[in-house]
Amino acid sequence: MKDLSTIYKLSVIAFALLGDVCSSRCSVLECWFVQERPGGGGFSAGMSQEKSALYIRTDPDSEKIEHKPPSDITPSRIYYVSDPASTFCSSALHPPEGSVNKPQCEINPFTPQASMVKWAAPLTSSAQSPIYLSADWFSVSAQGLNGELTLANVMRAPTGSKEPSVILSVSSKTSTVHSRLGDPVVLDCGFWVDPSSPLHGSGFAVEWRYQFRGEGRLVVAYDGKNDRFAETSETDADLDIVGLYETGNASLVLKEAQVRHAGTYICTVYLPHLLAQVALELEIVEPPALAVYPSPLPLSVPGQVVTVHCEASGFYSLSLDLDWEFTDAEGKKRSLGQGSVTGHRQARDGTYSQSSRLELDSFKLGLGRGGEVSCVAKHQGGSRRATVTLNVIGVSAPSIEDSMAMVAVALVLYGVIKVLFWTFSSNGTSNGDSSDKKEK
Repeated sequence: MKDLSTIYKLSVIAFALLGDVCSSRCSVLECWFVQERPGGGGFSAGMSQEKSALYIRTDPDSEKIEHKPPSDITPSRIYYVSDPASTFCSSALHPPEGSVNKPQCEINPFTPQASMVKWAAPLTSSAQSPIYLSADWFSVSAQGLNGELTLANVMRAPTGSKEPSVILSVSSKTSTVHSRLGDPVVLDCGFWVDPSSPLHGSGFAVEWRYQFRGEGRLVVAYDGKNDRFAETSETDADLDIVGLYETGNASLVLKEAQVRHAGTYICTVYLPHLLAQVALELEIVEPPALAVYPSPLPLSVPGQVVTVHCEASGFYSLSLDLDWEFTDAEGKKRSLGQGSVTGHRQARDGTYSQSSRLELDSFKLGLGRGGEVSCVAKHQGGSRRATVTLNVIGVSAPSIEDSMAMVAVALVLYGVIKVLFWTFSSNGTSNGDSSDKKEK
């Protein structure tokens, strides 16, 4: 694969041009420094956490400005970070002053070590530990506001120094992705490597793993040093290889979202002796398809019970509310309750179905001459409605339509009676004339 040094240098220049713009809004980031508390006999005595502050410089050559540490942060937990790529400068990590909500940030000691996975093992095939690794290393994990950013950085500082530099950065623009069934899905993940680091240009590896309810599997693994993919059982997932080399785009592409894809995805990027990873959630949200039957409903009379069914199918996730609603001839709506709701049934593709049965007694429910009966489904993916018409005949108070129909029937009957009257009258007259002639 081609050398990326030119591209990375251009990236650094672009980030440097943005440095002045970003410096005002990413000058400081508050974190928790978390590490194991040393215990007796070499055993850990739990975890300790201390407030810490990262003062960010996007220009490594700029003069360091000393800051007075906040009263609740000890000077030993103040770090002056060189971040040429402005990875810490996202607005999601820097809320407006006075904001109640704060981003989550944690810094930990980090120990470089060779990776044992097959697709990353070639990165350290020499089995030598470079002098470059003899330093203080830290990992920083940050979660932006409103799930807009997930960030994992690995930093290196000369031994005893409080001035680390970002060496490897892995990030995702969103922590949660929503998708409909059958849609293509892109799970965002990108990485950046410090071009001035000896690790730059020495190869990389990318890994995507899936986890859900304690179960996990390898989705995609790519050995960038030898340009080859590891064998996996996943057939509809891929990486953009061109984007991977040109821009550090390690996003996972799922060709067609299915229920089995819902869960947690972990994007890990390996360098020689280093790794950083971010986690994303993929939520499959599919609203139900509704069907009401019988349709149309049979004609009913007051006191007669008509049973109507509503079937909701093909939805995911599980939560669904089914209700019945009646709309009279004047457009007034009222609830008819949930009816008799069945339990969930799961199809082979992982989607669910559920049904409701409602018994309509127009007299007891006061439905008058009828109207529209609707089944309403409320789901995370949206609301759905299916409607049928209920016609009730024989009600004491006729409608305008019934009155017009009765007038029409009366006119027809009047016409029939008139015709019969004329017919019999004509026959009677003819018979009388015949009798008179015979007598004469």
